[in-house]
Amino acid sequence: MKYRKLAGDGTLISEVGLGTWQLGADWGELDDDAAEQVMAKAVETGVTFFDTADVYGEGVSEIRIKKFLKTAPQKVLVATKLGRYPQPGGTDNFSLRQFRQHTENSLRRLGVKALDLTQVHCLPTEVLKQGDIFDWLRTLKQEGKIKRFGLSVESMEEAQICLEQEGVSSLQIIFNIFRQKSIAELFDQAKAQGVALIVRLPLASGLLSGKFQADSAFAENDHRNYNKDGDAFNVGETFAGIPFAKAVELADALKPLVPEGMTMAQMALRWILDFDAVTTVIPGATKPEQVTANCAASDLPPLSEELHRKLKEFYAAEAAEHIRGKY
Repeated sequence: MKYRKLAGDGTLISEVGLGTWQLGADWGELDDDAAEQVMAKAVETGVTFFDTADVYGEGVSEIRIKKFLKTAPQKVLVATKLGRYPQPGGTDNFSLRQFRQHTENSLRRLGVKALDLTQVHCLPTEVLKQGDIFDWLRTLKQEGKIKRFGLSVESMEEAQICLEQEGVSSLQIIFNIFRQKSIAELFDQAKAQGVALIVRLPLASGLLSGKFQADSAFAENDHRNYNKDGDAFNVGETFAGIPFAKAVELADALKPLVPEGMTMAQMALRWILDFDAVTTVIPGATKPEQVTANCAASDLPPLSEELHRKLKEFYAAEAAEHIRGKY
């Protein structure tokens, strides 16, 4: 496992982290033992960065992380998120009072005195434009409740709004072979400003593993079932916003490009890591063997310039026009 700097304070984190949405909700059933096995394998493989949110199972993911970290063999930097918790919910969440309350709830569930990194969780663009949330985050940092703050965003417009603000340590973005817009519109500026980029959905909800077919079915409580067309939240968070049947077709078209000695998922992760603007990529996993395979991407050699060229052309010619939702 290799390590990269988290923003400007010199803190190093693993360039492959662990996304823990699946430890709380929306990816089918995952019991306590399975969750612990996933986290244990991640740490064993060198992962030092977990990404979670207060809304993942309404605290379940955070609580499971707290239990695991009590006996973890090494330090793990935990990033959480706030702003979308269902109580009080909606616009009632958008105040310093509620930001403070949600932060204190995460502190309790994670069992820490200060959050390593808190991230505003995909709030509406107009809320970001108003700017108040940045003042609330600065206040929480001054109060010692958070060490750093960042934002999870859904579009390049939102990312640019955040980069105008002082004190932003990180941006979490959707970035994968199917969604390459941020290369031209974000990477150079984020890098110049010392803002870490945390990449979610690197495998486009599993599509870039190359293991799905058009008739693949998902559990009733899996967002890949109930949100495939954006019926529950931003469609871009599921299958990169591409209609499922089309996305499977696109994934199949990529299979001949996979280099010898790596899986399609590893190619997709290695492609992301080849961009030095990226700080860490946070694939989820429901099984320990998935963690091992994902982490192996860190030790693979960079992809060839020729393959990078082909993947760039593939995106422009085949994928970009099918993306739905904020982008």
